[in-house]
Amino acid sequence: MKIVEFSPKYKKYFIEYNTDWITDNFGKLEKEDKDTFENIEKSIDNGGMIFFAIEDENVLACCMVKPMNDINNSWEICKLASNKHIDHHGAGSAVFKACIDWAASHGASKLFILSNSNLKAAMHIYHKFGFKEIKLDNYEYERGNIAFEFFLDRNKK
Repeated sequence: MKIVEFSPKYKKYFIEYNTDWITDNFGKLEKEDKDTFENIEKSIDNGGMIFFAIEDENVLACCMVKPMNDINNSWEICKLASNKHIDHHGAGSAVFKACIDWAASHGASKLFILSNSNLKAAMHIYHKFGFKEIKLDNYEYERGNIAFEFFLDRNKK
C-alpha cells in the first residue's frame, strides 16, 4: 500500500467514498458535505491536503486535512472514508496519519475532528492516535455528536 497526495484523478473517489459512507450511515448528505465536495481545489490551494491509500491501482481509503479559517494554527481532519467493496486493513489509519503529519509540517499546533459516536471504526482510529474528546455547544452537522482535539508537540518534527 502506498499513500499519495491529492491528484485530480482521485477526486471522484474522495467524493464517492465519502458520499457512500455518509449516506449508508446517516441517510443523506448535509450542506457542509456538499460545500466540501464543491470546494476541494480551494481547500488544497489554501494549504489543505487529501491523502489516498492505493494498492494494486485500487483506492482503498482517503482523508482530508485543512486549516481552520477562524482559529490560529488549528486544523481540521475530516472526510475519512474507505472503499466499501475492498478489504483495506490499515488504510484508514495510514491516511489519517498522513493528515496529522501534513498539518504538523505546515505549522498546525492543534487538530480538530467532528464525528459521530456510533462510528466505531473511526472512534478506534481517533483514540489510537491519542485524540481526546471535547464538548462543544454546536456540533455543526445534524449527525455530529462528538468532537476531538489533539495538540501537536512542536518540538517533534
